[in-house]
Amino acid sequence: MFIARDGHAFSPPHEATSRTTHVIGVLLPLTALPDKELKRSLPLVLAVALFMEQIDSTVISTSLPAIAADIGTSPIALKLALTAYLVSLAIFIPISGWMASRFGAKNIFRAAIGVFIVGSLLSAASWSLESFVVSRFVQGMGGAMMTPIARLILLRGTPRNLLVGAMAWLSIPALVGPMLGPPLGGFLTTYATWHWIFLVNVPIGLAGIWAAGRILPDIPRELTLPLDWIGFLLAGFSAAGIVFGLSVVSLPALPPVVGVITTLLGIVCGMAYVRHSRRAPAPLLNLDLFRKRIFRTAIIGATFFRIGAGAVPFLLPLMFQLVFGLTPFQSGLLTFVSAIGAFGMKFLATTALRFGGFRTVVISAAIGGGLLVGANGLFTVDTPYPVIMAVLITGGFLRSLFFTSTNALVFAEIDNKDAAQATALAAVMQQMSIALGVAFGGGILEVTSMVTGGSLDKTAFMVAFFGVAAISLCAVIPFMTLPRDAGSDMSGHRLRGKPAPQNQQIEGG
Repeated sequence: MFIARDGHAFSPPHEATSRTTHVIGVLLPLTALPDKELKRSLPLVLAVALFMEQIDSTVISTSLPAIAADIGTSPIALKLALTAYLVSLAIFIPISGWMASRFGAKNIFRAAIGVFIVGSLLSAASWSLESFVVSRFVQGMGGAMMTPIARLILLRGTPRNLLVGAMAWLSIPALVGPMLGPPLGGFLTTYATWHWIFLVNVPIGLAGIWAAGRILPDIPRELTLPLDWIGFLLAGFSAAGIVFGLSVVSLPALPPVVGVITTLLGIVCGMAYVRHSRRAPAPLLNLDLFRKRIFRTAIIGATFFRIGAGAVPFLLPLMFQLVFGLTPFQSGLLTFVSAIGAFGMKFLATTALRFGGFRTVVISAAIGGGLLVGANGLFTVDTPYPVIMAVLITGGFLRSLFFTSTNALVFAEIDNKDAAQATALAAVMQQMSIALGVAFGGGILEVTSMVTGGSLDKTAFMVAFFGVAAISLCAVIPFMTLPRDAGSDMSGHRLRGKPAPQNQQIEGG
């Protein structure tokens, strides 16, 4: 039993606890598994934690009016809470690699879930705009450690020839979470209260801490130099400035000029960090990793593609509501069908990469996924729902295949000693590219609506989808430079005339 700000008591209804019951139902049966089977559950445990984090990055978007009315502020001002979460991610992701090396990846992962739970409780108990923004920032501190450290744990505990299948589990939350967040938030707010958006995280998180303690491998700590505080400040200000600035421009809770200035300051801090990293004996983020050809190509190509893919969860619900006249819950249910494609990819990614190899698969997925992002702009009010669903399911499949492939390809040349650095760098670039996607999508909408008369009509959305699709298609260019056998020890792909790659596990894994 909880007490809302208006003095009314509320209890968890059946609908509000269904998400909790389902996830705990997935985790608790693991108690009866033998150790050998528990190791196979490693990707599942990591995926459940990431799924919780990814949902909460967008879950409040459809609940802003209800939350604003309850805590005595406006929905526009409350969008600062969305930005606070993203900024917290941007600040603390760079330090995740050092924390994992210093205190142990397993310990930090469990602690991150604990911090996330605390942030969830604080968010549910918020009474003002200021308290809510601070609570979301605390949530972001926990969320920032989850994704990069989950990848590090998976990388260290999985043989290379099984890494693609394991990475598929971590790609699904990143695709499904942003799609599920808005309709889930709207559902809980409509049929329960907005507090349950955050309270359901508590039992899920506690179950995740327990499961992580039993299932995750104990990765040995590494000897680390003292924290690069100058690098931490420069990298944090750079990532936070860029993410905050782009978020303010695309979700204007403050004047757009604030976003522009903050973005420029972030870029300046980023340039200062590049200079600092060349002199520091142990930089926080080792930019020398970009000298590795496959790592550099995977990061650059994924960044281009993610800009387009990151705009889809922002643009599609808006078009369905503003142009097609659907309710937030109806539009959420329609967009969520892309999750079917994402889950379907889980069972085919390994086979596809073994047959075609990384280079062929990522190029094909980038072309197909980019074109289907643009196809969203061709939808009209008269487009049959089965056609829309077919496009969304296929697009979800190709995007998931692309990210599963590139998430694994990032580590093709990475040694054990550089794994923590690589995961942190990949996570930072992922966060900034998603913010870029929303900013580009929102910016194109704004410019097009101004040219066409100031309304967000079908033309504005068509131009926006075509624009971000063109950016996604640019991902093909860097991948064209890869050798055909890139990452073959992970994919199992064998070129004609070459011996089959040997199964390997990352050193120390």
